[in-house]
Amino acid sequence: MAGRPGPSRRPAAGRALLPAVLLCLCCRAAPERIRYAIPEELGRGSLVGPLARDLGLSPAELPARKLRLSAEKQYFTVSGENGNLYVSERLDREQMCGESLSCAVSFEALVQNPLNVFHVDVAIHDVNDNAPAFSKAALHLDIVELTLPGARFPLEMARDADVGSNSQLTYQLSSNPSFSLAVKESPGGKKQPELVLERALDREKQSSFELVLTAVDGGDPARSGTVQVRVNVTDANDNPPVFSKSIYEARVRENLPPGSPVLRVRATDADAGSNARVSYSFGNVPDGVRALFSVDSESGEVRTAGPLDFEERSKYSFGLEARDGGGLTAHCEVQLEITDENDNAPEITVLSVSSPVPEDAPAGTVVAVVKVRDWDSGENGQVSCELSGEAPLSIVASSGGSYKVVTASALDREQAAEHRVTVVARDGGSPALSSRTALVLEVSDVNDNAPVFEEAAYSAYVAENNAAGAPVLRVRARDADAGANGRVSYWLAGGSAGAAPYVSVEARSGAVYAQRSFDYEQCREFAVAVRAQDGGAPARSSTATVRVFVLDRNDNAPRVLWPAAGAGAGAAAGAGPFEVVPRSAEAGYLVAKVVAVDADAGRNAWLSYELVQAPEPALFRVGLHSGEVRTARAVSERDAAKQRLVAVVKDHGQPALSATATLHVVLAESLQEALPELSERAAGADAPAELQFYLVLALALLSALFLLSVALAVVARVRGAGPPAVLRCLGAQRFSVAGAAFPADFCEGTLPYSYNLCVAPGRAVAEGAWLPPPLPSLPAEELLGGEPCGKPSPSSSAGAGEPPADADAPQVGKPARSRSSPRAFPSRRPLFPGASRGGGAGAALGRVPARERRHARALRLPLDALSHRKVRVAP
Repeated sequence: MAGRPGPSRRPAAGRALLPAVLLCLCCRAAPERIRYAIPEELGRGSLVGPLARDLGLSPAELPARKLRLSAEKQYFTVSGENGNLYVSERLDREQMCGESLSCAVSFEALVQNPLNVFHVDVAIHDVNDNAPAFSKAALHLDIVELTLPGARFPLEMARDADVGSNSQLTYQLSSNPSFSLAVKESPGGKKQPELVLERALDREKQSSFELVLTAVDGGDPARSGTVQVRVNVTDANDNPPVFSKSIYEARVRENLPPGSPVLRVRATDADAGSNARVSYSFGNVPDGVRALFSVDSESGEVRTAGPLDFEERSKYSFGLEARDGGGLTAHCEVQLEITDENDNAPEITVLSVSSPVPEDAPAGTVVAVVKVRDWDSGENGQVSCELSGEAPLSIVASSGGSYKVVTASALDREQAAEHRVTVVARDGGSPALSSRTALVLEVSDVNDNAPVFEEAAYSAYVAENNAAGAPVLRVRARDADAGANGRVSYWLAGGSAGAAPYVSVEARSGAVYAQRSFDYEQCREFAVAVRAQDGGAPARSSTATVRVFVLDRNDNAPRVLWPAAGAGAGAAAGAGPFEVVPRSAEAGYLVAKVVAVDADAGRNAWLSYELVQAPEPALFRVGLHSGEVRTARAVSERDAAKQRLVAVVKDHGQPALSATATLHVVLAESLQEALPELSERAAGADAPAELQFYLVLALALLSALFLLSVALAVVARVRGAGPPAVLRCLGAQRFSVAGAAFPADFCEGTLPYSYNLCVAPGRAVAEGAWLPPPLPSLPAEELLGGEPCGKPSPSSSAGAGEPPADADAPQVGKPARSRSSPRAFPSRRPLFPGASRGGGAGAALGRVPARERRHARALRLPLDALSHRKVRVAP
């Protein structure tokens, strides 16, 4: 069998011819099989063949493909630079293959990326490196002197470890007139040398002969071996032993225990006595045969001496010799055939494992190559392989007893990071023998999974007025991949308009932090998109929406819209809004409505109203939720004319915030009755400011007049002139300004009522012009006692068609309308009682009481310019 060692003998001189007989043949027998042929005894480093080129690989591909060899014994090596196959060990065909006619070394060539296996056979050709050899240094023959010429005496055959023509032997005998050499060819093709007696022997003349037998092989150059043949001439042994068969054959089971009988040979001798006693022994046989078999010298029985192994050698052929007491010999051949038993389980050799395998490897990718070999023969050596275990793998038979483990379907590292399978090889014997080997296949990760957020949308609730940098929430995404492919980082990927500056996200942890303090009143909610991206190449990402709801806090106090605090401050610092309530008002009379708003929301914006200060607590009440100020009872004469009400507006926050609203109420049937109260209030409010202003103004005027007088006096004294024209002008008659003066507008932002005051219009003169002297300056009492706008009294002394008493006096026309007011005064009565009953303005003013005239003067009306214009006077 190829690859099994065997005994050999060779002279060292044969190695000198090896480089000259180098033979290298290369042919492709199959798509995955490469065959080379080389002679034996090549030196280390000798070229076998261009393996990489024959596999279709270029030298540039070798580093990536990782070409390597897999064999039980490394007789060869492959170069990593050029991919050539070289001899790495001494090749002795006789030791490797024994007497087998063919000798080849088989191994596998493996390439990676992708994994593939190629079977390589290197045939070892025999060279004539062994000379024929005899087992004995000398052969002894006893020939009776009475032997007739022509008798033949078998001689020992020589052995040549070579095969083929190198082992074909021819024999030569040294020249001697008494003997010649003959060769007898056996049925097996072997040549048996025989010594032939040419003439009668005479012991008295010559008792012994020295001959030389030479064996020459058929090699080129031929090699030879010699042995001495010593012939003794004896008396009276006329008949040599004779075997019953020239060839004995037997079939022997392997694994027989030592001492088991194999066969029996038998030889007979026609002589009598000691000359007829036959003994048996081995002829010229190898030492390996003597170690496995023994022959009984008396009975000729051949027994086993050692274990027989069919896998090591299936046939044995050796010679036996029978020798009688007179020294005559006979030879026979024994041929034994060893029968196989199923005594060898299949052997599994893992040639290569591509681990780890990327999970995106397509189906059919080779992940491992195993070689299964059963040294038995026939059905005992027929092997089947299968995979045991749950894995998306399958095993496919290849040539040369190799099997490929390939992927049967797509791999998924996230479901199984490794696959453990068992390769089971089972032969066809009875009983069947099997063997197992485990394969562990790791699956490497590829970036085939995008990060997945735990939630598609996140909601966070943050109270307003939070601190900048406060945590809002944490988003988390998981990536089923491993290593950098599963390392997730986060960042903002957009959101609602203006939302990006509000929050930030930490790249590693996914924590979302507030970038600023939130204000519920400015932004109640916003959304941002957070992207999670892994570290693969190319990277994969996913997006989740984070919606942040800002929760309201009670951080805004109620704001009073009406009555507005400080209304009318431009006219009088202390004048505030007021309402006139008739003394005839009954319970439930609507005085005013406090209007307030709160910028907060929810309970923080629920407002309640409460009256906290009033001179007459039982007179007024305020609606808890409406803010309407109404009379709680009927107004009586005992109630004070001026009422100052303070209402507090309070929200429902925790803690509650509040604001106050001040409302001035005048109890009067008409505005005429309310004027005294208003004038006192306005005068009292304006007194401090006016006093300070007049003091500063007087001081400035006095200083200016003093400086001017001194300057003019100095100038007049120096120039000796009269008084300057400017001083003369000081005595001229001066007139008041013709422009109309109006009282402060108390309606701006306060009470939604308007009053009509009708006065006679003046001439159409520019504002700031001086009035002519004939125009009388009417007191305020006369103006305030006139008729309502557009309704002249029928008893007036001046008729519609009557000319005026003075031609220069202005004509009374239609009154001018003021801008429309939200609500007209309900009564539209004259401002003062009795104003409509007189004939003219003078009559009306004459009926105005003196106390009311003083109140009119307190209003600081320019009475000389007023006519029947409509003037809106706020209470």
